[in-house]
Amino acid sequence: MAKGTVKWFNTTKGFGFIAPETGGRDVFVHISAVERAGIRELADGQAVTYELEAGRDGRESATQLELA
Repeated sequence: MAKGTVKWFNTTKGFGFIAPETGGRDVFVHISAVERAGIRELADGQAVTYELEAGRDGRESATQLELA
């Protein structure tokens, strides 16, 4: 599992981004992944672990989120 920090998450818009611990491009996270993980909310600066999943459009997003 990868580790990172929530850069920002907007509950109203239903998405946000995670800054990977190893650097590189920010990782998209959708509200559906947060809900599937049973997480009520993601706070800016919160540490998380996650897996990367390729979407139908080829872009990667975070899945299997866990609070770290």
